[in-house]
Amino acid sequence: MNGSANGHSAVSVHTGDRPSGQVNGGSTTLLPRIHEALEIVHGPYSSNESRRQASVFLEEIKTDDEAPYHGFTLASDKSQLPVVRHYALSLLEHAIRHKWAGYSEEQAALLRSWVLQLAEHISPDDPLYLRNKTAQLWVEIAKRSWAAEWTDMDELLVRLWNLPGSVVHKEFVLFVLETLSDEIFNGEDTVAVLREGALSRACVDIFTPAIVLAERFPNRQGGPAVRYGEEGWLVRLGELLNQCLDSGLQANPQYQSCAAKTLAVYKSVMPWAVPQAISSASCVQHMCKSLAASSVAVQLGSVEALHALYSRMHFDDDEFLSLVCPMYTSQMVELLRKLFEWSVVDPHDIDDEKYLFAKKFSEMISTVGNYIEQKISAIPEDCDLPNLLNLFFAIAQSPSFVISIPVLVTWTRLLRSETIGGSPTITPLIAPLLELCSSRLVRYESMPEESDDPSLIFLLEDIDTQPERHAFLGNYRRYSTQVIEYIVRQKQSEAIYHILSQVDQSMHHLYDGQPPFAVATYSKTSMPVLRVDAHFTVVEAALKGYMKWRSAHGSKPQQDEQERITMENNLEAWCERLLEMQFEDPIIRKRILQLAVAFSTTALDKKVTFMLKVLEHILMSRPVEQPESNAYNEAVKELQTDGMYELQRLASKMPDQLLDVYDQLEAKVNEIISSGSLDSKRQVAYQTFLFTIIHRATKIDTEVRLQKLHGFINPVQQLWQNPKMEEAISSFSGFCELLGLSQVRDYLVTRHVHEIDDWGLYQLDAHGQAMQKDLEERLKALPLRTTKSFLACSTEKVEKDSAPHKVSCALWREALPVILPSLLKFLSHAHAFHNPANWAGLPPEMRSVVSRILTDRFWQAGISVGSKDDFYARVTGTKSTMEGFASSIRGSVRTVRESCYSILWCMSKLDVDFYGFSELPGPLAHALFADAHCLSSHQLIALLNVVRLMVDDCPVELRSHFVPPILATCFAQMDAKCSSEWEKLAQKQVAATEGENLTDEMKEESILRQLTHTAVMMIGGFLDPARQNPKVVPSSAKDASTYIAEGSPASAYPSMRKFCLTSSTVLEPLLMFLTHAIRMRDGRCCGVVLRVFRSLVPEFADDSPLSASIREFISTDVLKACISSLNEPYFVDLQKELAQLIASILTFYSPLTTTPRQILLSLPGMDEPSVDKCIDYIMRQGMQQRQQRALVLDLLRDIKGVSISEQGRITKTASTVRKERSKMQQEFLKEQTATAEERKVSPGLEGVAGMFEEH
Repeated sequence: MNGSANGHSAVSVHTGDRPSGQVNGGSTTLLPRIHEALEIVHGPYSSNESRRQASVFLEEIKTDDEAPYHGFTLASDKSQLPVVRHYALSLLEHAIRHKWAGYSEEQAALLRSWVLQLAEHISPDDPLYLRNKTAQLWVEIAKRSWAAEWTDMDELLVRLWNLPGSVVHKEFVLFVLETLSDEIFNGEDTVAVLREGALSRACVDIFTPAIVLAERFPNRQGGPAVRYGEEGWLVRLGELLNQCLDSGLQANPQYQSCAAKTLAVYKSVMPWAVPQAISSASCVQHMCKSLAASSVAVQLGSVEALHALYSRMHFDDDEFLSLVCPMYTSQMVELLRKLFEWSVVDPHDIDDEKYLFAKKFSEMISTVGNYIEQKISAIPEDCDLPNLLNLFFAIAQSPSFVISIPVLVTWTRLLRSETIGGSPTITPLIAPLLELCSSRLVRYESMPEESDDPSLIFLLEDIDTQPERHAFLGNYRRYSTQVIEYIVRQKQSEAIYHILSQVDQSMHHLYDGQPPFAVATYSKTSMPVLRVDAHFTVVEAALKGYMKWRSAHGSKPQQDEQERITMENNLEAWCERLLEMQFEDPIIRKRILQLAVAFSTTALDKKVTFMLKVLEHILMSRPVEQPESNAYNEAVKELQTDGMYELQRLASKMPDQLLDVYDQLEAKVNEIISSGSLDSKRQVAYQTFLFTIIHRATKIDTEVRLQKLHGFINPVQQLWQNPKMEEAISSFSGFCELLGLSQVRDYLVTRHVHEIDDWGLYQLDAHGQAMQKDLEERLKALPLRTTKSFLACSTEKVEKDSAPHKVSCALWREALPVILPSLLKFLSHAHAFHNPANWAGLPPEMRSVVSRILTDRFWQAGISVGSKDDFYARVTGTKSTMEGFASSIRGSVRTVRESCYSILWCMSKLDVDFYGFSELPGPLAHALFADAHCLSSHQLIALLNVVRLMVDDCPVELRSHFVPPILATCFAQMDAKCSSEWEKLAQKQVAATEGENLTDEMKEESILRQLTHTAVMMIGGFLDPARQNPKVVPSSAKDASTYIAEGSPASAYPSMRKFCLTSSTVLEPLLMFLTHAIRMRDGRCCGVVLRVFRSLVPEFADDSPLSASIREFISTDVLKACISSLNEPYFVDLQKELAQLIASILTFYSPLTTTPRQILLSLPGMDEPSVDKCIDYIMRQGMQQRQQRALVLDLLRDIKGVSISEQGRITKTASTVRKERSKMQQEFLKEQTATAEERKVSPGLEGVAGMFEEH
């Protein structure tokens, strides 16, 4: 590139040693061709082919050694069109990004001088995108050479900053500073990450005032001198911001723009700047002043910058005083109050700009408020906390829950502190807070969407999908109940009496303004039901708070005890009044019953008389179903079911009190059963109630207890010893005969079911209805439900090695060998029923009917059309149709299948009495998985849950005996099932046509994601490095097992992780599934799998034979899977995690095998020097993970997938921006994960709890 431009001699910038040829003549012909090509690319009438050829030509120019010269020449020429100058800048960008490392010092200096000239000559007439592109070139050079060979960058920026005239140079510098900060401290650019140490130090140097640097880092080691001037950029930014604000923003749009851009730099810098520098430069004062500006853009910029500052995790007391306490002054609190009042919008006419401000403002205020709890003792007396708390309350009151929830979380933190919660400052707000949180506990998701409630209008506007709304409202309710709980804990009687009087009043006026109760128009989500639910949720939260106070009993035990006695007498009186209230609505009656049992088993657990009243209330509560209303009848069934559950709760929580009246109870239960009004399910429930009392009571002789319990269990055991049943289940055909399913086939054939389009419209004839009834009766005759119920009572919520647990083991010891063989046959046949190959005798044209019959109907939140109640109504309405008949068929099999799961899970709680059978693992694995591939994804989730629980509960000394056959088969089946289902889904999406049922496809995809997630989380749990072995059970419990104990302690056995990783039987299918899961298009699951693999890679870096083979597998298959996913746009959000795993493989395995290197070299366009350089850098001592990741992403940049957002920038409207969610908002839309204790609860094997309802 010989020649000159703007008086500077140009030497060729090239990467080889050859001298550059004279190209002046070439340039004169090349520039017109560039013009022509750009015109074709941007011309509206160009053909696709000519546009393609022009684009190829323009891309080829970038690789030319002369490209930077052409770029500088064109970009410097102000007469050129902006589109030409923009392309010219891209020529320079390409040279900097891709050729910089090959340039000599002289060439790099020349290229830098061109960018400096371009920066110096920008003008207000240049389009903003050209000015920003030029600034980006500056940043690209800075990332590569600043604080190394380029040391005067800060001086050059300051000189640009001080140029007189318009603000364009200041805006240029602001862009450079913001982008540098973002890319050095948060970016993933390889160059910046690899030079992070030098660049971050240089950034701190140039932003921090010299005096602060000297004070804060007196012993700092010398580096290159990069700063210019004493003040530093934080001071300069503050001065500029002050000037802009004082110059009047409304009259000067350029000052408004400059102020907003300055605040954007603040936002980028606040998370990492030295706190003393922020204080010294008066940044908080400048940001606060910006809050009062007459520009929403500037105010929003200030809020975001303050939020960035106050999101920092910790300030010491001095930093807190100088940076946070200014926000607590009266003047500032008053400004904040006015800002919030200004930002209020009408739900029927939302001002997008104001509403966005209000959301950001609320998040910023919540971070300011969180410091009160942390630093309460350091807050000066002149801070206006009363009015600040009033502001917090006002924001929490916002009808928009998205605005309210950040500050609601802050209230939970403040009230959790005894110092704050008990202070007089907060007292005036206690009653209003109780009122507010109580009013917010209505289930908004059950309200009709056409409601005029402002909160619901905002909610529907802010959150589009039903599952996200449900999750968000669940979180909002959780924080609201926490506030109530903390208040009651602090203010006991005062708060509780207030809450109870409010509920009292409401219960007496429940139907005011509402139509009276009517069976014919019954709805489970009527306003009276929703009100009762909300009020009782408040009372339950108060009860929880009271119990925490009672268990802690403060510093005045005598006074507290007296207060407790008084309060509990009053609570008892209130509950008795509640029980006396008469309501016809079954759901309201159910809630009253639940609340009464909650009080009886907690606060009133010493009030035996009250407990007996509650018990009588349950036993006497027998509403009658009404034929004219299905909805009402469903509610009645719900009340009956819950009554049985509450009976069980009383029995397990208060067995000794109930034992005193056991004889009367037994007589009453026998009377109820002999009346003949109960179905078999409720009869068993009453029996298990009596069983639980005897099982859990402590005041009973051991022999008497076992004798009485055997009286319940022996009849159950005898049911399993029925020779006819044993003979029937010895074959699949006998199983079908036993359940009444064998006659189904003939009925389906004779009715030509395959020719009926809509089964829901085809009414069953008398024969069909009789068969349907027969299916139900035969199911009831099986011993499964009874066994499941008594086993559940024996094992649920029973601690291992406790007295009740020992009783259970002794009780079931003789029954298990009797039940297990038949149980496994039931399970095998129930699974086999889903295999179409077993449906012998069906004509070929009817084969498709099998899958239709076996496909569950289920309601799924956010996907199914209509509400859950609508779904139930449809199911009930089609009971007497062919659809209902199909539901009865699969319902019978599902009941058998899931009862078997539940029984197995309960048996697993019996420890070695279950696991110790030497012949169990093989037949159990066969029963569970032989036909599991024929189950739907939906059905497999329940199967996986029970497998996980059985493996979790397996005693460590029996692991090697029990676990390998189960897990090996399980992982192999999951791999085959998930892989094939994801493949099918991909094919369907490719072949999708208009008019297809998208709801069904969405359901399938959603359930498949659930299944995949269940599988990967199960593996993640097994391989958790923090997971410890449970204690070994004493050998006395092992008498009945066929296993011979060794008597070693738990620590003598490998952890579950080590066990899986050293058992090739388990490890091989496990790794195969995980590898395939990297390619399954589910970001959540893939993320989990990548984390699991990253923990596994170091495990196989030793020289054992197993490690060598696993290492080769990971270096080949896993590495290929990672690269393939990295190449796919779908996985763009996981590129960091994928790159991190690739880096781990290279780090740990490259010294041991050349396979990873060979795999990388096999990629198109990959050369040996690049791969070797990458591996060499990654393996260097002290290399951080972020740097390793950046190296991998840079090496694979040409195959890396690009997200839609990167493919083409789309200008966003204010409405779109408003709907974009901050990190905090995204957290509120997530379901809260269960704790380890919660996960141990019964797996809900009747289906997938909470999310799905099936028929």
